[in-house]
Amino acid sequence: MNLTINEIDRIIEMAWEDRTTFEAIKYQFKLDEQQVIELMRKEMKPSSFRLWRKRVQGRKTKHEKLRVFEKGRFKCSRQKQITHNNISKR
Repeated sequence: MNLTINEIDRIIEMAWEDRTTFEAIKYQFKLDEQQVIELMRKEMKPSSFRLWRKRVQGRKTKHEKLRVFEKGRFKCSRQKQITHNNISKR
């Protein structure tokens, strides 16, 4: 793994987000779930890592297979569309 500081920060941010799946991280950064776990363990304080692991372990929103996406995109069905810097109404 040769990642920049900005990429590491973004991966950590994505890993903490409830609705961002491990598959989305893999798609963008080529890191599988185990590699994300190892990166989180290495980059975070032990107490923060334990809190994160407890939070994501078995969470449906972190695994694409357990979620339903619109047309294969990494996006929650409740997420609003943004067009020309305006939030579209449904």
